[in-house]
Amino acid sequence: MTLDLDGPDPLYQQIADVIAARITDGTYPPRRRIPSESQIVEEFGVSRPTARAAVQLLVERGLVHTVRGKGSYVVDSPSQT
Repeated sequence: MTLDLDGPDPLYQQIADVIAARITDGTYPPRRRIPSESQIVEEFGVSRPTARAAVQLLVERGLVHTVRGKGSYVVDSPSQT
C-alpha cells in the first residue's frame, strides 16, 4: 500500500490503519508479532519516529501490546474501533 503524502491523515495514522486492517483480516493473528519499527520504516519509507507513533497508536487502540526489548504483539481479542 502506498501512503497519501498529501492526504488529511498523518502518515503514522495511515500506517496504523494498514496494520490494523492486516490484524482484522488475519495477516497478523493474535499473539503474533507485528513488524518491528525497522521493518515499518523499510516497508513504508518513513522515519523511525513515524513508525514508533504508528505502533503507539495501535497500542492506544487496544490492538497490540508492546513488550520492551521483544516487540509488539497482536492482543488476543482486539477491540473494535
